[in-house]
Order: sequence, then structure tokens, then C-alpha cells
Amino acid sequence: MTFDRRRPHAAGTPIPPRSPIAGCLLVCCLLVCCLAAQAAAASSLTAPTGSSAAPQSSQAHGVAVQTAGTGSAGQAASASPAAHVPAEAPPAEAYRFTFDPRLNEQVLGEVQITHASQADTLSDIARRFSVGYNEIQRANPGVDMWLPGAGRRVVVPTQFVLPNAPYVGIVVNVAQMRLYYFPPRKPGGPQIVYTYPIGIGRVDWKTPSGVTTVVRKVKNPVWIPPADILKEHREEGDPLPAEIRPGPDDPMGNRALYLGWPEYAIHGTNKPIGVGMRVSHGCMHLYPEDILQLYKMVPVGTQVRVVDQPYVFGWYRGELYMEAFGPLEGDPRVGQPVTQQLLEQAMGPRIQQQLRRRHEQVRWDLVMQLARDPAGIPVAITDPNASLGQALANAPQVENRLPEGAAWDGRTDLPMDDSTFERALSKLGVTNAPRRTSLQHDKSSAAAAKT
Repeated sequence: MTFDRRRPHAAGTPIPPRSPIAGCLLVCCLLVCCLAAQAAAASSLTAPTGSSAAPQSSQAHGVAVQTAGTGSAGQAASASPAAHVPAEAPPAEAYRFTFDPRLNEQVLGEVQITHASQADTLSDIARRFSVGYNEIQRANPGVDMWLPGAGRRVVVPTQFVLPNAPYVGIVVNVAQMRLYYFPPRKPGGPQIVYTYPIGIGRVDWKTPSGVTTVVRKVKNPVWIPPADILKEHREEGDPLPAEIRPGPDDPMGNRALYLGWPEYAIHGTNKPIGVGMRVSHGCMHLYPEDILQLYKMVPVGTQVRVVDQPYVFGWYRGELYMEAFGPLEGDPRVGQPVTQQLLEQAMGPRIQQQLRRRHEQVRWDLVMQLARDPAGIPVAITDPNASLGQALANAPQVENRLPEGAAWDGRTDLPMDDSTFERALSKLGVTNAPRRTSLQHDKSSAAAAKT
């Protein structure tokens, strides 16, 4: 559901002048005020925009965020509303990008800032802008996921550093919980990439890494739970039928791309809120509208590469950027000290060679800070003036609505009453969530698919 935050200004009626002289004075005052406002606007348009920490953002916006040091996304998102909020631009498309691989640039999109309505959850805003639960939560620490509040400034992390992998077929970074599809391109032509948030396997049902292919495509798939999943559900007192036919109870959703790995697939879901969570039995699931798009584009035989890269690095306009997600629970790197050696390994020899050739210096203090407090926001780590706070300060403020051309209609979800909503949340360990009646509109189920 979309919400237009633009509100009509109060229609004030001028007080009639008491005399011709007073009327002339009033006109003069208004003329002086108009000239002053025009001068101020011209000055703001010609003012410098600061560092290059936010690519694809043409000018700085008046966001009340920390700009000294690295800051945090949470500090920016939870800052008090500014006295003057700049005009909000239309939101940018965040799932389809075009780039030239010959330019050696791996940063796509731009971070956006929007404002929650009274009826919003962060999960609503995430789906509206084509990001996952984990991404919106990571970029807005300290903001209530289920009731951010009317007017709350929300960081929308719609800028991405591509994984360190060949731009062929489907590439999944499980640490980011995001899928990239690179359709074949003509020699010398631009590369198109489609990107979608995904849900992945639980800690005890890890999504595998490696390379496989799409072996078949199925519309309205029937889910036949494997024996180990049937056993798990019996032991939990929640027995499953031998098969689940297409419909609202089918966790496979409406489309499935089956992989060369037996019992694993890329598919839709009947529980959209699980996108961006670790809630499946190893499969990767997309929003229903996203799997419809991907299904149409991807032919059988397409290569699928799954990587686990909690820190990714890429160039943009002569600067090296870093985007940090942190290792997933169950990863051996969890709990280990983050060292420069570890991050140099994540950077890879190719980028290290490019740094030496370009005589660029990495700001390792900034790199370490981003790694210790991952926000999922790309930051230029070779720019002496860059910081996370500066990147957010330069992000455009946009309307809280669907971007033009969005695949989701903003309304289609499974309606549910308060008690069902609370039971679904409790399965994910979420407690003390607001009553659904207080949200003023239906939300999708919080119980994500277990496939």
C-alpha cells in the first residue's frame, strides 16, 4: 500500500490593509522577501556538495545526520526531524541497473531517505522499495520494525556493491541475502543486472555455496516435503501432509526454478515478510512479484553461483567503496576479531593490485569501523573526506511510495487478524508487536516459508 506524505499547506487569507500607505508598505515587504528567498535558493544550488561518498546523488540534501567521523545508519535514521524538510523527489527504481563492465565500476544505485507514515512498518517500506527485512533493519538500528511512527526518517539501502564473482547468470550473496541476475550481453555492449532481496536457509538448514544450474522451471509448483522435513515437523507437533498443492498454503509460491542441487530451488513464497530472513530449509525465496519477473527472464541451463561474502569492495568514479553486512550466524568468522588481514583477503588480489597501480591509500580506520558496525551502506574508503554519515547526508529524500514501474501493486498480501498476526510473529521470536488494528491496514504474514 502506498502513502503520499505530501500535505496541503494551510490556506491563509491576507489581512486587508488599513490604508493605502500600509498597503504599499506591505507590497514592498513582500517584494523584498521574495528577492531574498530567490537569492537564498540560488546560493544553495551553487553551494559545494561535499565529498564523493554518495555516488549517483547530484546534490546534498538537508538531512539531520552526523557528518563527522563514520557515524551510524541508526543515528541518522533516528535523528529528530529537521525544521525544514526539503522537497521529496520521486523514488528511484532499485531492481534494474545498466552498467559498462569496461569502466571497472561495481557500485550501483543510490541510498534513499524517506519518511514513515502512521500506518507503516519498516517491513512495508522494505517491500515498497524492493529491499529485504534484514537490509532495512540493518540500515535503521534502533528504529522499531513494527511501529516506526509517523514522520520517522528511514534509510532505504538501495545502493549495492556487486559481489566478487563473474557477471554470468544468477549470482547470490547469502551474507547480503540478495540475488543478482546478469542476462547475456552483446560483445562491447552494456550489461544489465536485475537484483532482488531473498530469504535463505536457517542456521541448521544452511543454503549451500558453490556453482550449479537451473535444471527446470515450474509454474504453480507442488511442494513435496522431503523426509527430513516431515520428521522435523512431526517432532515439533506440527505434522505436514505428503504434498501441498498450489494455493495460499503453498510455501513454494507461484513459480520455482529448480537447481542441480537436489531439494534446492529459487522460488516465490506465500509469506512475503520472510524475504530478508533466515527461515527456510535451504531454498532461496523471493517476493511473489520478483519471482514472476525472474521466472520469465531466466532460461533452463542458466548458471547459478552462490557465494558468502560479508564484506564487498568495488570501484565507482575513481574511489574504492566498501559495503559491510557481517558474517551470518553459524559462520566460523562470527566472534573472531576483525583484522586488516581478514579484510585484505576479502578485498582480493585484483583490487589490491589496482590500489597500488593507482597509488590510492585505503583508510583502514574507516574500514575497520564499517566492518565492526555493518550497516549495508557503501562508503568510499579511499576518499579522505568520506564517512557513513556523509553518505547518508548526501542521499536524496524521496516520497514514500512505489517507484514508477514497480512490479508490486502495493496492496496484494494475505490479510490476517490480530491473533493470527501475533501467532505468526511469535514463531519468529518477535514479541510485543503492535496490534494490527493500530496499523490501519492489512499486513502480510510474518511466518516465513520453510522449504
